[in-house]
Amino acid sequence: MNPLRIGNITLENNLILGPMAGVTDLPFRVLCKEQGAGMICMEMVSAKAILYKNKNTNELLTIDEREHPVSLQLFGSDPDIISRMAKQIEPLPFDILDINMGCPVPKVVGNGDGCALMKQPLLAGEIIEKTAKAIDKPVTVKIRKGFDENHVNAVEMAHIAQECGAAAVAVHGRTREQFYAGAADWEIIRKVKEAVKIPVIGNGDLLTGKDIKEMERQTGCDGFMIARGAQGNPWIFKEMLYYLETGKNMERPSMKEIVDMMFRHAKMLISYKGDYTGIREMRKHAAWYVRGCQNAAKLRARINEVESYGELLAIFEEVLSYTG
Repeated sequence: MNPLRIGNITLENNLILGPMAGVTDLPFRVLCKEQGAGMICMEMVSAKAILYKNKNTNELLTIDEREHPVSLQLFGSDPDIISRMAKQIEPLPFDILDINMGCPVPKVVGNGDGCALMKQPLLAGEIIEKTAKAIDKPVTVKIRKGFDENHVNAVEMAHIAQECGAAAVAVHGRTREQFYAGAADWEIIRKVKEAVKIPVIGNGDLLTGKDIKEMERQTGCDGFMIARGAQGNPWIFKEMLYYLETGKNMERPSMKEIVDMMFRHAKMLISYKGDYTGIREMRKHAAWYVRGCQNAAKLRARINEVESYGELLAIFEEVLSYTG
């Protein structure tokens, strides 16, 4: 894999863990970095929440020294607030600041944030320009294909990002209207790549090393953002790198390897967030870990009722007893 340079930051490889609210917290990011991710993206943080000193924000801004290079993502729609908060948090040990203009969640879009900014290109440009001028660290932007099929403007938005000082742009090949349904449109990523000179990071339907090679062939993009494919599957980066180096698929982890990773993940979450919150947040991760396993539906039902690490341990000791 070729290294990828974003501003003054060089990634060892161009496979990037995409930001996912409620998923890419510190423990999960560390696991993905250990498995070879070239860059780690944090959960998105509200610029207004930083401004008003929301008590939950400190956790979202915490970075482990093992993560680098790491991208911290802000969202909001007020250029002055975003740029001021970017300057305020610049001393934190993140490497790159990303501005979210692609989140499709109704609560976010309803406030004029996230993907709603794709309907206001001039405002989006003002946000990018003020933020890029406010800090010395590279600023990147995450966008979608468009707000809906009648408003496909990723190329225009990427141009604006470049002209306003962005060091790179990530493009999800779906509209906001699609959320995560249907196939991602890689053609729009190709069009963006052909239109701008800054690095373009492709996002959408990247589940295997073969997908990476195919997106590279179809779009010529510079980097690849893996998001939902990493849920319950931090070793996806190791597998993709192996395929890209050898042209062969790596053997999938055994049930014991899956369980061992999941238990380590659970311990890290509990250590980081406490017993009560940690184990409850682990439920969704554990359900993703067993995806595709024998009796997965029954396992998920049991996982969703666990209230302690001991209960989770008991379930999977039982699973290992009959799977070997």
